[in-house]
Amino acid sequence: MDMKEAGSQRKLQLQEPEELRLEAYENSKIYKEKAKAAHDKLIAKKEFNVGNKVLLYNSRLKLMPVEIMDGSTTTKFTVNGQQLKPFYESFQEHTVEELHLLNAAYN
Repeated sequence: MDMKEAGSQRKLQLQEPEELRLEAYENSKIYKEKAKAAHDKLIAKKEFNVGNKVLLYNSRLKLMPVEIMDGSTTTKFTVNGQQLKPFYESFQEHTVEELHLLNAAYN
């Protein structure tokens, strides 16, 4: 093997880890994009109209700001829109019937 060929072989060996690193970076980027798309698909879309009553989880985050008004004091404040849930006034509590099971003999 002459020196020129040995030199070109050495250059290829030095570039190989860099190529592997770039390939791993691209694969990681693709994985993150797919994971984000799958996560975003699971997020429920919420639609609120002016005048709707909502339940608010107490949070200091203001990632998706929504302005709401307290019905009793007419005070307006900004909250994270992801922390709101619809309030259903006509919701009625149901009683649950209890059933007691007897021990069954297994054959």
